This record gives sequence, structure tokens and C-alpha cells, in this order.
Amino acid sequence: MRVEIKTIFCATDVSDFSNHAVSWGIALAREFSAKLYVCHVVDFPTSITYGDGPIFFVDQQSQAIGNANHQLEQLVGDKEVQWEPLVTIGHAGDEISRLAKEKGADLAISATHGRSGLKRLILGSVTERLMRTLHCPLLIVRGPEHDLNILSEQGLRFKKILVGCDFSEDSALAFQHGLSLAQEFQSELHLVHVMEPPVYVDMFKTSVEYGEERQVDLQTRIKNKLRKMVPTEAFNWCTPQTVLLDGPSHEELIRYAKTNKMDLIVLGVRGQGLVERLFVGSTTDRVVRQTPCPALSVCLPE
Repeated sequence: MRVEIKTIFCATDVSDFSNHAVSWGIALAREFSAKLYVCHVVDFPTSITYGDGPIFFVDQQSQAIGNANHQLEQLVGDKEVQWEPLVTIGHAGDEISRLAKEKGADLAISATHGRSGLKRLILGSVTERLMRTLHCPLLIVRGPEHDLNILSEQGLRFKKILVGCDFSEDSALAFQHGLSLAQEFQSELHLVHVMEPPVYVDMFKTSVEYGEERQVDLQTRIKNKLRKMVPTEAFNWCTPQTVLLDGPSHEELIRYAKTNKMDLIVLGVRGQGLVERLFVGSTTDRVVRQTPCPALSVCLPE
């Protein structure tokens, strides 16, 4: 089933690094003929919220919003894309989730880090909240030096897409998005399942020889299950690769993505082990910082 992308929501703190997310937004908006919203949140100290800091006067707010709008206008320039700037004042994570839902975004985009707001947005606890509060998938992109083979003036080229599959509902939704993007860009599709020993420990309590037989049988069944996820008609335009890895999930997926030069990794947020461990707490930083390509996190709607 094709996933329609009609509205794209892009966040930037207007630093050089985070503005790279806007380039992605423009390219994807062109690819899907979608409406693009470019959002900047003017953050303010927590103390102001509770009245302990200096008053943030109305004229200062207006000036900050006016400056941000001007920067966004310069950033997008005369690019041939339907777009609208969104500038607000508040806490980045809360405002981005609110505005993305208000505008009915089908996809949100942000860079891995920025000088101020976006650094707090993408790293640490705010990221966990954002990935779980956004009603739409979040595309987390890296710096321009990492995307030379994917994003260019000629457009986007996703040659290889990796989807992490643990057979949970979140994983199934991630697969739908990965499959749809693979069809859109005629990409190689890699369906990867990580076999972490603790999950299968009950299957290896018998003799070593019998345990090895059971392991081979289990691997065969998992590969068959991965293949059955792919609709029959999809085989007309791609030959999905089913891959089993063994070890810590985040390490194996990162290693596979690097070794096989993936252009995109797609993961559900609340998987039954695979992705939940990938995207909770400090593991978030390791995955986002170490993946050599953009990552698309997909969360089931509330």
C-alpha cells in the first residue's frame, strides 16, 4: 500500500547545520508534489515560564518572529515549491508536535543537531518524546557531507533502504513506509531481523546438536516470515533481501547499514525489543550519531 505524502513539516533552528533539513524538505516536497511547512521555534529560558527571569516583552517577541521569518524566506528563496513559514515561541519539542498535528503533516524532518533549539530537539530526552508524540513519521537527517550520494541538485536518490523488522505492529507500520519509499524511488529493499540470544534462549535448552537444528529451523521460519511481509505485486519491481543478524540490535543494524552503504534506515519506535531498545534513552544518541545515513522513525498513532 502506497503511503501518501501530501504535507511535509520541516524544523530548523536556522543554524547552518540544521538548515540542511530544509534542503531535504524541499527535495521531498518536489518529489511528492507536497506542501512544505518550514518551522522555527523561538525558544526561551525556562525561568521565564515561571516568572523568575526577565520579562520577554511583546515587541521583543515580534522582533524575534520577524527576524526568523526573514531568515526562512532567505533560506527557501525562489525554490519552486509550495511552502509556508511557521514561526512560534515556546519549547521546541512541544511546539513542533503541536504544529505538525495542526497542519496534518504526513512527514516531519529535522537534523541530528544544531547550535541551540534543534540540538535539544534531537538529542536526549526531547527526541524520545518527539518520536512518540509526533503523529507522523520523523525523518532524522545528518549533515551535507553524509548525504552527497543521496541528496543533490538533481533530486533524491534512495538506492538502498533498510527496514528493521521484529514483527511488532510498529515494525509492520515501518515496513509499510519503507516499502512505499522503495517503490517511489525504485530502491533495493533490505528487510533485517536481529536475533538477540535472550529472546530465543528457551529454544536452546536441549542438546547442542538438537539446538543447532532448532536454530537452523528458526532462521528458516523467520526468513519465510520476512518474505511473506512483501505483497506479491511488489516482486514486479523489486527483489527484497531478507537478512538475519545476530547480536545487539543497534550495533548490528549500524554495522549492516555501514557495510552495505544504505541510504535510509526505517524503524518503528515501540517494537517488542528491537526498536524499543534502539530508540530509548542514551541508545538514541548512539544510533542517530553512528548511522551513516538518514533514519526514519515511525510510531503507531495514539
